[in-house]
Formats: sequence, structure tokens, C-alpha cells
Amino acid sequence: MHAVAYLNDHYLKLKAGYLFPEIARRVREFGQEKPGLAKNIIRCGIGDVTEPLPDAAIEAMHRAVDELARRESFRGYGPEQGYDFLRDAITEHDYRSRGLEVTPDEIFVSDGSKCDCGNILDIFGPQNRIAVMDPVYPVYVDTNVMAGHTGEADSSGAYSGLVYLPCNETNGFVPALPKEKADLIYLCYPNNPTGATATRSQLESWVEYALASEAIILFDAAYEAYITDGNVPHSIYEIPGARKCAIEFRSFSKNGGFTGVRCGFTILPKELNAATKSGESKPLHPLWHRRFSTKFNSVSYPVQRGAESLYSKAGQEQVRSLIDHYLGNARILAAALQKTGLSVYGGINAPYIWVKAPAGYGSWAVFDKILNDIQVVITPGAGFGAQGEGFFRVSAFNSRENAEAVADRFQKVKW
Repeated sequence: MHAVAYLNDHYLKLKAGYLFPEIARRVREFGQEKPGLAKNIIRCGIGDVTEPLPDAAIEAMHRAVDELARRESFRGYGPEQGYDFLRDAITEHDYRSRGLEVTPDEIFVSDGSKCDCGNILDIFGPQNRIAVMDPVYPVYVDTNVMAGHTGEADSSGAYSGLVYLPCNETNGFVPALPKEKADLIYLCYPNNPTGATATRSQLESWVEYALASEAIILFDAAYEAYITDGNVPHSIYEIPGARKCAIEFRSFSKNGGFTGVRCGFTILPKELNAATKSGESKPLHPLWHRRFSTKFNSVSYPVQRGAESLYSKAGQEQVRSLIDHYLGNARILAAALQKTGLSVYGGINAPYIWVKAPAGYGSWAVFDKILNDIQVVITPGAGFGAQGEGFFRVSAFNSRENAEAVADRFQKVKW
């Protein structure tokens, strides 16, 4: 009998394909069938930035590359958890300036929050009960499926073993506390895909729940730079007690335009504990530190210098200009969609607009109609979960010219 190499069966439970490759497939097929119309396609689907990097980042990365060209200033392997100059800048500008207690060695610099949201599962046991918002950023669900934390999916795409937290028009897209036990809870605010925000009192309720039930909140704050409402928290650590029950993920992708450059970070407070199989409470910080040291060799030096530059005076002004640009697009797109009589949400504290489809249209039917009628790519809400069915997401990441063109095209759709 010959030896057999076994695959990870959990991957076989994944449905159809990751949402965005499925969108790409449909757009590609449309292009093959209607090449003339395909030339006019404008993409408002995935949340990828379109504008050039801030000058401050470009200049900083050029200087860093020049350093690597000289023996006396060359750098090889950097610290796996990130260079001190970047961790210090993050601490000062993102946390201490808001009166928050975060130390540089609680910051772990990575190649993006998407990676960290999945990699964080390495330090948690398989017996945890996972709660996710619905609709939800697909990475949270799919990485738990890959890790074996779920059963099979049903016809709606919902996986057994997960606790789904409905987010809908009734609750303002902020879920109620779960009635069943949850050990790890994914929250994302400002939210992708709905563009909603959670108030301070709502986040306080979640922190109170987590502390009382000894759960841990995995808080994705990738879009915090888009918050314009002064009453909306930028960090989960603005809530008292959160350091004992929450891990926060941040990104430079959507504020500094680093989607292709790749840089983000995770905050893991030293007082955050979890239980061993025997019930002993142990800190998670050393485990995440060890995971980084073993599986990651840090983000490149030029990229970290580029990220550091975003905190300079010039960098902050340029980041603000980028965010204002995308939020300006969001206002234009939201106003156009409202004129068509559709119910429109988000787009104020986030670069995403969440739109209720006309009666009788499912999410993928809307996707196909908008692509065929006006050659605009949107994201079907059903791709984010069962509660997303009947909605679609429009991304404001685009040039102003394209945003205005799409706004004009939306008026021409005949429902």
C-alpha cells in the first residue's frame, strides 16, 4: 500500500468561491460575451483604493530604499513584531493622543488586517464558539471554516457551529447581544459591508457582555479613519474594560492607500487572558508574540518607513485629503441612489454604501442587471451572508470622474 498525503478536509466545506473571485468570474464572462460594452465597465465592487500614495509615503520609501543601497545603512531582517519607530508612532498618534493606554510592545505590525483577522485563530483552541455579524466580511467566516471551527454550510450558505448575529434595518445594522454562549466575537465598525457605525453605549454593552461571559471581542477597526461623527469611538479601547476582553485590528490600506503596499497592525493588550484546557487563565500576548516570531519575518523596512510617514504633519494632511476624496465620492453616489427611490445606508462614516434592492430582486440578480444595463460592478449583499440578501454594496473607492459617471448611470437603470 502506497503512502497517502491527506488534505485539510475543512477547505472542502467552503462554498463556491470567495466572494470577490466570483464577482471577477462573472465580470470576465460578461466581457467575453459583450466585449463592446465591457470597455465601459466601472468597478464599484471591491474595496480597493484608486488614488496614488501620499507624497509623504513615497518620499519616505524612496529614502529607505536609498539606505538599503549603502552598506553602512543597510538593514536585513527586522524585528518580527515591527520596528520601534513605527510602533512608537502608532502608540503616540492613534492611542496616547486619545488618552488610551496602549504600549508599543502591544502593537504587532503585519502585512494587513485581513491576514491578522485570520491568523489570530492560531492562538485560540478549536473548542471556542465563534460569533460573527451577518452580513459579514467573508474572511471572518472562511478562515474559521478552514480552521475546522464549523460544520457544513446549509442552502443559505450559513455554517453550523457559528453563532450568526443579524444586522438589519431594524437594529441599525448593529447586532443584539447573543442569547447563546459565544467565546470569540467578531465586530467591525465602521462596518464593512453596511457602512454602519456603533455608538459608544452599544460598544459598552458588548464589552460588558464579553467581560461577564469571559468572551473575547475581535474588533476590526480598519475604517476608523473615515469616522466623521465626533461621538463615534475610533477604538474599542475607548470603552472601559476593553483591554481585558478585546483585540483590535487596524490597517494602513484604506487611509494611506496601502492596499498594494501591505501594512497593518494588531493590538493585543498584556492583561488579556484566555483559559487552558485545565481551566487555568493564561495571557495571550506571549502566544501572539511567539506566533509572529515563528511564522513571520516582519514587514519590509521601506514599507514601515512609509507607514511611519503617514503620522507626520504632511502625511496626516495628505491622508485627510484622501479620505475626504473618497467620502466625497460616497456622498455623490448615495445621493444619486436616493434619487432613484432606493433605501440607502452608510457612506457617512465609511467608504461603503449599503443599498436595499428593489422589490422582487435578489442580490445577484441586481448585480447582473446593473452590470448588463449600465456596466457598473457592485457587490451583491448575499455574498456577505444571509442577512445581506436583498441588498448590494457600492464602494466609493474610485476617481471623482468615475464616481460622477456612475452616479449618472444609476439614474438610467429601469427597475
